[in-house]
Amino acid sequence: MNEKTHTMTIAGLERHLPICRVSDSLSIAAFVIFGDVELTIAASSELLKKAPEFDVMITAEAKGIPLVYEMARQSGKPYFIARKYPKLYMANPISVDVRSITTDKEQTLYLDESEMAVINGKRVLIVDDVISTGESLRALDMLVERSGGKIAGQCAILAEGDAIDRKDIFYLEPLPLFFE
Repeated sequence: MNEKTHTMTIAGLERHLPICRVSDSLSIAAFVIFGDVELTIAASSELLKKAPEFDVMITAEAKGIPLVYEMARQSGKPYFIARKYPKLYMANPISVDVRSITTDKEQTLYLDESEMAVINGKRVLIVDDVISTGESLRALDMLVERSGGKIAGQCAILAEGDAIDRKDIFYLEPLPLFFE
């Protein structure tokens, strides 16, 4: 078990995040929202207070799912999930490639044509749990644009690394990187 943690307050709640090595010289504080209902509800509420006007939301599979669901429940707005693999029920899916800091290989995200039809002409809020390199956002931006949607905003619970200084996103708290 990892003994090193980073303690922080997120949406008014204290959390202890395990420190995990991602390379010989870099470690991150691992933030996993799965199972943390209290934080999911609180973070969703705080992000919705900061959000610009939007019609629909989108996130990438999988860690953004509880967050976007709760934001949809609180706002009454629909949401979509860009899938990591095409499903049999998906008609004429479009795809984009992405590589994130927590994934060891390139991935592809998919949207179905019925989802694209709903997104077309709508203001879309892009939702993620953590923004780091911005690669997941870039892929979601491309899916929204290829669907004819207009990006209303991009948000996450936490931003780390260079994402902390980005002006095109909003988030609740900065998450430090740990260099060794």
